[in-house]
Amino acid sequence: MILTGTYRVKGFISLVPGARVTDYMVEAKDFIAVTDAEVRDLNDRHLLNAPFLNVSRESVHIVAPL
Repeated sequence: MILTGTYRVKGFISLVPGARVTDYMVEAKDFIAVTDAEVRDLNDRHLLNAPFLNVSRESVHIVAPL
């Protein structure tokens, strides 16, 4: 799950086997590729589903595995 200042994004990121989410975030460029994404606002209102979504790394506040 990725939290931005406005949205909650649930989905999948591709990690190299044995890699940590922290390692992925440090090595990410400008965007984080999320597949099977579901986006909700912070009031839990469903906004969209997408097979692929780029999330701006600069807008990420929290990342947590579910």
